[in-house]
Amino acid sequence: MGPHPAVAAIRLAVRRVLHDVLTLAPPASVPQAAGDRPLVLAACSGGADSMALASALAFEAPRLGIRAGGVTVDHGLQEGSDLRAAEVVSRLAAFDLDPVEAVKVSVGREGGPEAAARDARYAALDAVAERHGAAAILLGHTRDDQAETVLLGLARGSGIRSLSGMAVASGVGGRYRRPFLELDRQTARKACMVQSLPVWDDPHNADPAYTRSRVRHEALPVLEKALGKGVVEALARTAQLSRDDADALDSWAAAVEPSVRDDSGALEVAKLFALPPAVRRRVLRRAAIAAGSPAGSLFARHLEEVDRLITSWRGQGAINLPGRVAVRRQGGRLVLRQG
Repeated sequence: MGPHPAVAAIRLAVRRVLHDVLTLAPPASVPQAAGDRPLVLAACSGGADSMALASALAFEAPRLGIRAGGVTVDHGLQEGSDLRAAEVVSRLAAFDLDPVEAVKVSVGREGGPEAAARDARYAALDAVAERHGAAAILLGHTRDDQAETVLLGLARGSGIRSLSGMAVASGVGGRYRRPFLELDRQTARKACMVQSLPVWDDPHNADPAYTRSRVRHEALPVLEKALGKGVVEALARTAQLSRDDADALDSWAAAVEPSVRDDSGALEVAKLFALPPAVRRRVLRRAAIAAGSPAGSLFARHLEEVDRLITSWRGQGAINLPGRVAVRRQGGRLVLRQG
């Protein structure tokens, strides 16, 4: 008799990602330990999603000749978080994952508590991947997480890229992989239950002080009650459709950008005006980032203000963007300077 359907679904999702990893060459600048076998790490908080992920990685990786390890990040935001991290490391080691480690981070305040914790977490995971020469880090985000992300993007009014949610692969060279984006949270929890895997429910996930927690426990249930049980699936589907559209528009913007610059590199207003608005704003975003504006701090409202220098010119002054980047219209051109 085969494994429980939930366990089988979890393992299949991980197996597909590992097959993809096998097709990737390791970074030339990173030495690979244990011969040429790639190393894949599971990022594990101890919750049901990531415990199911670590268990499936431990099962599938040896069958494909892949080394498997695990890492947990201690954000230091709760009393006893170091003990919790040590417990997660012990559980990962019990899966015969190697290497396994806990990394403690210092969470700042920029962008709010959730964004600051996320930034600290990914910085730590990047450092671990570089140190061990990992080909990929698996993350346990599920379809439910994707639906929450889409709702948060909708609330921010940040455009189609925000609605596209989380990518299956992201980070430098596609380092981060999310095998479970087509699986619901309950499948992961069921997989842990039938395998008798202990899980830890982070109290922050139920704390209404956090926006995502309110979306999870208040907004989504209300939507499901009003619209039916297919809301999560529909939002996840919206993410994929939005991502396809956003990718196409980004490619268009990248291709057309050189043609709207003059010999000095300034953007020509007349040529920008002729572009479809969605493409024009993407060109402006690319130019702002190139000038030094941090991508994560550059929002739709910033680009709308810059766009008005093209479409609603009334002699207005410079537009100040994050990263101390100023945008001015001078002689039929947009000039972006930092400082």
